[in-house]
Amino acid sequence: MSSTYGTLFKIATFGESHGAAIGVTIDGCPAGLAFDTDFIQAELDRRKPGQSRITTQRREADEFEVLSGVFDGITQGTPIALIIRNTDQRSKDYGHIAKQFRPSHADYTYQAKYGTRDYRGGGRSSARETAARVAAGAVAKLLLQQQGVSIQAYVSQVGKLTLEKAYTELNLALAEENAVRCPDPETAERMFTLIDETRKNGDSIGGVVDCVVTGVPAGWGEPVFDKLHAELGKAMLSINAVKGFEYGSGFAGAELYGSQHNDEFYTDEAGRVRTRTNLSGGIQGGISNGELIYFRTAFKPVATIMQDQESVDSDGNTVIVSGKGRHDPCVVPRAVPIVEAMAALVLADMWLRSQGNKIQ
Repeated sequence: MSSTYGTLFKIATFGESHGAAIGVTIDGCPAGLAFDTDFIQAELDRRKPGQSRITTQRREADEFEVLSGVFDGITQGTPIALIIRNTDQRSKDYGHIAKQFRPSHADYTYQAKYGTRDYRGGGRSSARETAARVAAGAVAKLLLQQQGVSIQAYVSQVGKLTLEKAYTELNLALAEENAVRCPDPETAERMFTLIDETRKNGDSIGGVVDCVVTGVPAGWGEPVFDKLHAELGKAMLSINAVKGFEYGSGFAGAELYGSQHNDEFYTDEAGRVRTRTNLSGGIQGGISNGELIYFRTAFKPVATIMQDQESVDSDGNTVIVSGKGRHDPCVVPRAVPIVEAMAALVLADMWLRSQGNKIQ
């Protein structure tokens, strides 16, 4: 099972939803980075369960421990190992699906691939694994902060309820001021109500997370197969429940003429090459062009719902699957820090790779 990502800044996550712990190793983080434990814990707190009544009520502190790679608050250039112990498992909630395949879950496909599966919360396929990514992404963020790079994601859509304002019209810092993580307070309130009503109905609902990255200079990204947008797309599509990724103009760009879509270049007063528009989303030819990077990630409704559904078991018998356990009715509020973390991992790797592309 591939549980690694990255070329120079490389991570490997481990652990299961109802195992003793989950964790991550980070290989390739440069020595000399101030290891801000408060910042890393704050990032994990943004993702952890039990934040409000519209998230899963599983209670995990998600406090991390450093096993290696850091001494006296400074990274040593050696592999960093972080662990997060599971403390609130309720494995008995999943006993009834030991042989049943939950609709739209990974139960059947894991069984088909491995001939066995950990049915307790989905085991390795559980979104609990993303806590390890957020921890690693926080370290990547610390590295990127030194390069002047900032990453801000926010919820732009829940079901059919869409935030009508573009990111240029929003104060993105407001995203952390409400439980939905939408930077428009009025829209956030409507989204909260929609998610809460969905929860009360025993159902789930999907949504979209937008992400804006500032401070990336021109020149990050590898042409052909490791294009910057291709790596961002792979990273986002590796997140549980993600069904779509687009950057810049995305699918809407297919409706335009080239004369409408092309970003014209100009030289600003500081002598920098800029573009008058940014339909390219800050990336051209798979390489950053120095403009703001913008992308969107679509999440499906959470597969577990508190309603009976027809399915089959491992013996091929028709069964009725009853939803039990603690689950998010909508994943997007807690997905915001996960999207940021994966973007940070991609960009930290691309920054390191960019250092060897030319004589400095």
